[in-house]
Amino acid sequence: MRGKSSGTEIPPLNTTEPIRRTALNRVFAVVYTCAIFALLYHHVETLTIRGRNPLVLVVSFCLLLSDVILALMWATTQAFRMRPIHRREFPGNLQKVVRPREFPALDVLICTADPYKEPPLSVVNTALSVMAYDYPTEKLSVYVSDDGGSALTLFAFMEAAKFAAHWLPFCRKFNLMERNPHAYFSSSSSTSTHACCSEIKMMYERMKVKVEHVVESGKVGDENITGDREREAFSKWTDDFTRHEHPTVIQVLLETSKDRDITGHFMPNLVYISREKSKTSPHRFKAGALNVLLRVSAIMTNAPMVLTLDCDMSSNDPQTPLRVLCYISDPATRPNLSFVQFPQRFRGLSKNDIYASEFKRLFLINFLGMDGLKGPNYVGTGAFFCRRSLFGSPSTLISPEIPQLHPNHVVDKDKPIHESPAMLSLAHHVAGCNYENQTKWGSKMGIRYGSLVEDYYTGYLLHCEGWRSIFCNPDRPAFYGDAPTTLVDLLNQHKRWAIGLLEVAFSRYCPITFGIRTMGLTGLAYAHYSFWPIWSIPIMLYAFLPQLALASGISIFPKISEPGFLLYLFLFLGAYGQDCLDFLLEGDDLRQR
Repeated sequence: MRGKSSGTEIPPLNTTEPIRRTALNRVFAVVYTCAIFALLYHHVETLTIRGRNPLVLVVSFCLLLSDVILALMWATTQAFRMRPIHRREFPGNLQKVVRPREFPALDVLICTADPYKEPPLSVVNTALSVMAYDYPTEKLSVYVSDDGGSALTLFAFMEAAKFAAHWLPFCRKFNLMERNPHAYFSSSSSTSTHACCSEIKMMYERMKVKVEHVVESGKVGDENITGDREREAFSKWTDDFTRHEHPTVIQVLLETSKDRDITGHFMPNLVYISREKSKTSPHRFKAGALNVLLRVSAIMTNAPMVLTLDCDMSSNDPQTPLRVLCYISDPATRPNLSFVQFPQRFRGLSKNDIYASEFKRLFLINFLGMDGLKGPNYVGTGAFFCRRSLFGSPSTLISPEIPQLHPNHVVDKDKPIHESPAMLSLAHHVAGCNYENQTKWGSKMGIRYGSLVEDYYTGYLLHCEGWRSIFCNPDRPAFYGDAPTTLVDLLNQHKRWAIGLLEVAFSRYCPITFGIRTMGLTGLAYAHYSFWPIWSIPIMLYAFLPQLALASGISIFPKISEPGFLLYLFLFLGAYGQDCLDFLLEGDDLRQR
């Protein structure tokens, strides 16, 4: 971004650089395509000439099917290699272009569901890490959705609200980069850099012990509650759950207009929400929870910028919102911008990541390729949305059913939330389980319903509507999360992905038909994801067919002396060599491959 303003040059907020291997990728794609057609011709020829033997016919057909699927998946992969780019942001130049008081407000949406699978202390650390952003606190609000309606999670956040009054000033005073309390106190910097951190570390340990004790006991006793504010909140929570099986509970734990930290600075808003659920109404899992958070946040703050986070995906860089503003504030990248997506990074991986739990192909290499097209897909966390993009296409704004949910609605901030019964009543109303009936929520507005992978589906439809996205990959990871630690968790995750992606693949919005027609190469990239589960077909066939063919005396591969062997050799080494090169050029080494 460069220009002239009042005779002075505007400093750049971001730059874009094409990746050098793009031309080589395109040439290789042409050559490799010819080799694939030669292989398929070989399979067809085998079927017609040697197909009189039923066993040979079956084996040859299975090989043809496998290679057609592999060819299809390879073709969709080329979308990521046609125009990959690298971006770079300059947050140091931001205040030369935009004054801090002109920064847009930011609403952070965090979802959790089960206090035993998703420990409340982990969710608390995530919330504290984003509450400590280097961002004007009066423009920052954190909304937490507790789909489990657990008193344990509510208690943890009440304790976190008290601890935040000490933690936020501590982060500002020492300009910490790691603002997740657990991660910071587990690092060597907490003992070697700041000698005065022992006091706040003791405060954190006391909070940790209290929260873990309550989780282990499974209940919040009167002896655990200290202070009139907490006692009143739990009394209301108990009354609500006594009258209803799973009612809407909204607790404003911190409010910018009245809560201050120990140094006198205003605190960010912190709001706990447990939405109403009913056996007769679908709750839509995480997508439904996010839409409730979108509506409740619109009633209370209606920030134009929205960050969605998984409960275990904590901030690792306090300047992350400033990096996002480097794109939102740039006239060259702002038009039709829906969201800025950061890659997922994980703690606790083995040194060489021998189980590929980092998903570097999925969350980094493919994103570099999509960023040169219409942008990366939404992965459910680490994405900063422009709220307006969730209400129709760039050219057609879909007005919600009440004006308070309109993305351009200005919330009256003169009156505090806790002193506005009308605002709290409306917030309860839009969080109700029947509110979305006969509305466009989930179909044309908000996070989209229709697939178990609501993140992929939402990003896909936003791109189809004409929106763009941007991939932001700074040197210091913006977020760190937890990878699955057990085989059962990993299999459940992959099963959910497979089912959700196939739901999109065989819907009327199939990326191969609707997506490619609407978005070209971007649709082809989305097709790669939606048909990802069919990798299992060639994997299974190639796992068993060679042994069966060998036992039956059937030759399925050419001999070394035959010209066809060179074709197989080129296809194998070419595909794996190119894939290996992608990883090596993005910072991996051979031990990780």
